[in-house]
Parts: sequence; structure tokens; C-alpha cells
Amino acid sequence: MNPDAQLEEAVLVAALNLSDPSLRRRFLDRACAGDARLRAAVEELLRADADAEQYFDQCRAAVNVPKLDAQAAGALKEAAAEIHPDAARHEPPGRRVGPYQLLQIIGEGGCGVVYLAEQAKPVRRQVALKVIKLGMDTKNVIARFEAERQALAMMDHPNIARVLDAGATEIGRPFFVMELVRGIRITQYCDNDHLNTHQRLKLFIQVCRAIQHAHQKGVIHRDIKPSNILVTLHDGVPVPKVIDFGIAKATAGRLTDNTLFTAAEQFVGTPAYMSPEQADISGLDVDTRSDIYSLGVLLYELLTGQTPFATKVPLASGLHEMRRTLREQEPSLPSTMIAALPPTALRQIAGQRHTEPPKLISQLQGDLDWIVMKALEKDRDRRYETANGFAQDIQRYLDNEPVVARPPSQIYRLKKLVRRNQLVFAAAGAVAAALLIGLGLSTWLFFREREARLQERNAREQEAQLRMEAEDRAKITQAAVFVSQGNYEDADATLKQLKSFPSNPSLEGVSAFRSVGEWLALRGSWPQAAERYTALIKIDKLANVIQITLDYEACGVVLAESHDRAAYADFWQMAATNYSTLEHQTIMVTCLELPLSQPQMTALKPMGDYQESHFGSAAKGPVSPWALMPIALWKYRGGDYDAAVEWSQRILGQKSRFPACDADVHLILAMANYQRGHHPEALAELALGRQLVETKFRAGLNHSKGEVSFWFDWVLRACCKKRP
Repeated sequence: MNPDAQLEEAVLVAALNLSDPSLRRRFLDRACAGDARLRAAVEELLRADADAEQYFDQCRAAVNVPKLDAQAAGALKEAAAEIHPDAARHEPPGRRVGPYQLLQIIGEGGCGVVYLAEQAKPVRRQVALKVIKLGMDTKNVIARFEAERQALAMMDHPNIARVLDAGATEIGRPFFVMELVRGIRITQYCDNDHLNTHQRLKLFIQVCRAIQHAHQKGVIHRDIKPSNILVTLHDGVPVPKVIDFGIAKATAGRLTDNTLFTAAEQFVGTPAYMSPEQADISGLDVDTRSDIYSLGVLLYELLTGQTPFATKVPLASGLHEMRRTLREQEPSLPSTMIAALPPTALRQIAGQRHTEPPKLISQLQGDLDWIVMKALEKDRDRRYETANGFAQDIQRYLDNEPVVARPPSQIYRLKKLVRRNQLVFAAAGAVAAALLIGLGLSTWLFFREREARLQERNAREQEAQLRMEAEDRAKITQAAVFVSQGNYEDADATLKQLKSFPSNPSLEGVSAFRSVGEWLALRGSWPQAAERYTALIKIDKLANVIQITLDYEACGVVLAESHDRAAYADFWQMAATNYSTLEHQTIMVTCLELPLSQPQMTALKPMGDYQESHFGSAAKGPVSPWALMPIALWKYRGGDYDAAVEWSQRILGQKSRFPACDADVHLILAMANYQRGHHPEALAELALGRQLVETKFRAGLNHSKGEVSFWFDWVLRACCKKRP
């Protein structure tokens, strides 16, 4: 590509990513300054893009073309910055932004840069000014940035940094101004000043009250961690300040008019301090108790110098393992955690808390262990309901009163009462001992009787379970008889009556699930077919590898058609896990049917590398198109569109051809050429794929048992039959 064409393409792509017409015009004024030919060429391409937008929106839906993500948008804006030197990523020190003069950069996050700035009028003062980065001004990032500004503006608390002003730079980049907090992170302050356990708890109580204030204003912080809680000194008194509500979430409504959307499978927060519900795939069902969990992690670190889970371990083991750890693995008690440390590390941590190792372990055992673990409950219904309740329980500990974090048993309450009134209870000790001896005998008899009742109840429940399993086996046998008679409707009705799925079904029972699932799929009853196939792949341990692999492929298709994203995500994980034990190329295609997130692509990389090395240029002898097609699809999903075209053309150049495989390859070529900007070639390939699909659907789908293709090889391709 010649330099002029490269320049046109860079300006065009950057302009296409600016949806606001006024911003697009300002960008073109700067990027094409003094070059009328370049301006005319780019504007003509923009008009052509607008004319084709409606068609390719439908085409994109048909062939699963992914939208431009924030990372790609940032890369395009950086290309635009190279075109024009004024489009710098950072505002240089010395430049004025409104009434503020930028002095130096003091912090930088994912989408914003924080400057030390000076205001001269109406009052002279130094402030912290946060401005969005160039290249990160996507709709999502701007919404998140404005959410932080609005969240802070709602706060009025001595332990939360105040918002002073807000506005936009000359080129439209939003900024806001807040009070300058000169301090260090709370964990570093506590360690540097060797604060003991009680002093750390008093400081932490102030943090809880700040978060409670935010919750009362309807805002969830969602990223509580030491670097977002700075400690400064007011007249020699340490005061913690909560900062950075950059990923805050409103609990009572929207913080801004812009849409703040968190994509599925996107992490929002910092993994080491993230609640289990934040780590969930959806990440949408998050309330104030998520901040309670993060506060629990912070308290854990203040007390022990460690987070509950070592950050590097889950990150190194992959996204799925990280999520599994946060959702399922129980953290150690704080006292257990530090007791297991090497002696040198334990002495260092105890010294930072102005105490000795045995005394520190003793302080944490009991109430503090229970307080921390209540905040870290996986089930959020068992955590503290509010940050204020969390703080009150810590205050109870400091006042030597019973805490609510442990079960309020009579023995526990008695223990706390004795500790506060040792002299009174010393005299009553002998009487209590005599009472306990008498109670011991009656308690033993009570437990013996209860154990007998439990055994009797367990026997009844086991008998009921065996009876239910026998009834379900009879129903499955009846369904298999209906299938053998071609009576699929009664077979389906019989399977619906099952109360559980058999752990070791018969071959006929497995076949009944498969036949009924296929019958439902050919009728277009996708949710019902998905139920049958999901059950099938879970219970079938009798069929051979090829049949089980085909069942996986059919299950993936019906789940995709039923639009059950959660069920498909569970299925995808199962298919990826069982990849090595099944037919490789078929499972590879099954895992790539729908667009994937970056973590999913990373998880599939070993499969893609295996397929390419096994069937690449080093392959001996002819290779089936069905083995090559997954590689072309893998390259496309990974964004290597040139390689996707190469592999697709290699498939179409073979003598051995299969209509279903050819339809897939033409659609891959259409998507890849569209992404490369080769629109005529994309339309031509889409037409060829559509022709093959229309021919097949005119002939009709059936219960094909041949080796050429199956009904599920065609179903997802039906979306390209409709003319856009």
C-alpha cells in the first residue's frame, strides 16, 4: 500500500470511530489541515460507509462480525495522534485547562491521567485534576469517567475526597477537579508508623463510615483497595481519604445520562480485592455487600500483611481458575495465615504492628478472625448488611463487648461476660461446675435419642430416593419404546416427567434423549431441544468418541439458537475442558461458533496451535476440509484476517469438497474480507455461501445419518438466507 493510501486509511478508520459528528469534523479539520485532496477522499469514503451501514449491520449479525472494542479504538486514536502532533496522549505540564495550570502528572489509571494543578482565581490553591486519555474516549470510558465525577460530587464526608469543579478541555476531553490529597496508601502508612492492631482498627472504622456514606448516596465503590485509600495528616491526626470512584455503580439509578455498560466476562475491579459476585461471568448482580467483601480483604491485609489469596497465583493459573478461587475457595483465618508464615516474615509483620509474633497470633484468634471471615463470606446474605454494621462490630471488639460475627451462643456470651466481670464469676465458678456435671448426663441421653431419630429419617429418605430412581428408569424405558415406534411427542412428554437423571443409563435410554432432542431441533423448539441435549452430554458414558463429539456439536448449536447465554457459557467450558478426549477439530469448531472474549481466546490457544501444527505445511498426505476449516475460523476469531483468507482459499482449492464445509468457508471469507476492507470480495463470498445454504434448505433438513453432513452443520448458517 502506497503512503497516500496508508494515510487515507488511518484517517478514515480514526474518523469512523468518532460517532459524534462535531467531534468527527474537528478531527478532520486537524488531521487534514492544508490537504484538500486528503479531506475530499476521506469524506467520500465516509459517505460510502454511511450508505453501506444498514446492509453491513445485518450482514455483521449474519456472520458474527465483532464490534470494534475499546482496545482497538485506543490503537486507532494513537494512529490519529501520529498523523497530527497536536493530538498528544497527555496534556503537557504548563498547559492551562480552564482556570487551572497543569504542573505535573501524579497518577495514571486505565482511562484517566491525574495532574497536580494550580488554580489562581477566585482563590489560589493546588488541586488534583483528572482528565480522560486521548484514545480512551469511547462511549463506555466516557460514561465511566462521568460516573466517577458524578459519584464524587454526591459525596460530602470528611473521609472522601471532595469534587471542586468539572468541565472539558479545548478538544472536548472531559475533566474534573478534586481536592488534592497528600498522603500514602493506608497499608503503607500503618506499616511505616508501626501502628498496633487497635490503632489500625480505629483507622479502618473511619474507612467503613466513608463507604457507608457513599452507600447512603446510592453509590457502590467496587474497587476498594489500599491504593484507593490514602492517609493524610490533619494537625498531626491521621485521616484516611477514599478516592477513585472510577468504576462506581449507582444503586438507586443512573449516575449520568451516558450508558455505562459492563461487557459479559469483563472484570470490573481488582482481582485480589474482588468479591465472588464481581468475579461471576455476568458481573451484573452487584450490590453494596460487594464493597463489604472488599473491606474485609482490606482489614485482612491490615491485620496480617497479606491478602486472603496470593494475587500472583490465581492470575498465573488463568481467568477461569481465578474466578473459581474467588467463588469457591475458602480463605484461611487471619491467625492461621500468619501462623503459617516463615519465622523471618512473621517477625517482620509483628514488628510492623509493634508486638511479638505469639501475641499477634493471640490477638487475631477468636473475635477478629470471626469479624474478618464474616465480611469474606461467599454467600453475601451472611456478610454484614452495611459498612456501618461492620464498623460497629469492630467497635464492640475494641470495647470488649460481644460481637455479632460469631454465633451468639450462650457459652460465647458467658465467656464475654466473665471477661468483663472476672471477680463476680470467680465466686460462681464452683456452682456452675456442679450444674454442668448434672447437665452433662441429660445432654448425653438427649443426643443418643436424636441420633436414633436421624438414622430412622435417613433410612426413609434413602428408600424414597431408590423408589424415585426406579420410577425414572421405567419412564426412560417407556420413552425409548415410543421412539422406536416413531412417537416422538409421547417420548418427549415422558422425559419431561423425570424427577432426576440416571447416573448409569442404558444404551436405549441415552438414544431416547438424542432422538427426542433431534426431533425437537428439527421442529425449531430450541429451548426444549437444548434441555434434552444438555442432559445427554452429561449422562452419556456409553457411546464412542465420535458419537459423543457429534452430540457436543449438536448441543452447542441448539444452545446458540435458544439464546441462553448462561447455559452456552457453561457448555463452552465443558467442551473446552473435554477437548483432549474428543474429536479435536469438531470440538474446536463447536467452541468457536459464537464470538469469544479475550480470556476465552487465550484458553483456546493450545487447541489452535495444535490444529495449525498438525494440519499445516508439515502435514503428510491430503487433509480433509473439515480438519482445515477450524484453523481458518480460529484465525478469524483471533483477528488474523489475512491468515483466515489464506487457509480458506487452501480449503476451496482442494478436490475433495463438502457443501456444508464450503458454506462455512465462504462465510469465513466474507467476514475476513469485510474486516480487511475488501468489500466487493466480501459480498461475493457471502453470496456463494448464501446460495449453498438456500439450496440445502430447499431440499430440507432431516435426520441425516450420513457422513457428508448433519442437520446441525447447517442450522447456524441459516442466518445468511435472508437478503439484507
